[in-house]
Amino acid sequence: MYSKRTGLILGFHGCDQTVRDAIVSMEGGKLLPSSNNYDWLGHGVYFWENNYKRALEFAKFLMQNTPHNSKQRIKIPSVVGAVIDLGYCLDLLDSEYLNLLKAGYYSLKETHVKYDLEIPKNLSLFKDGDLLKRHLDCAVVETIHQFNIDTNKHEFDSVRGVFFEGDDLYENAGFKEKNHIQIAKNPNCIKGYFIPRKLDTKYPKP
Repeated sequence: MYSKRTGLILGFHGCDQTVRDAIVSMEGGKLLPSSNNYDWLGHGVYFWENNYKRALEFAKFLMQNTPHNSKQRIKIPSVVGAVIDLGYCLDLLDSEYLNLLKAGYYSLKETHVKYDLEIPKNLSLFKDGDLLKRHLDCAVVETIHQFNIDTNKHEFDSVRGVFFEGDDLYENAGFKEKNHIQIAKNPNCIKGYFIPRKLDTKYPKP
């Protein structure tokens, strides 16, 4: 009844400036879906919801941490904006879909136990750090998608999740430095791209 998310949202994707320009000018550029087995929300094209700064920070992170001989290495960190229709959304800020995610985990666990397979784990890159390698979460989300395909159910257009990442903002805080909402999945949810513009300080910000 209320599974379709109404209205449009803005998403931001960190990339190289040449990729951004090719996408916005429609000269053959496109964002490739991520298919790593540790992707936080499963496979798909990723965006930071209403968070230009985090997208740019991530592009700079990739520039500094991608091998120089990689074809995907970023030389000039940039951000492409997107107008997104979430459509039928696996929204992990919604109790209904959090319960579905839990059911997906138990289905995944049952299969792995049955065939004596090791259950994927979420891993931190550093001691006591954030869980940046989300092998388990990725497997659970992909289990849900596969179940929909196998049972001819309506496939989700998008996946949306909130993440608490980074150090505490202040002593005993319930907020982290890098809290954010991310979106992934069907590229057809993207209704258009744009180059984010700077604020004109001569006028108030709406």
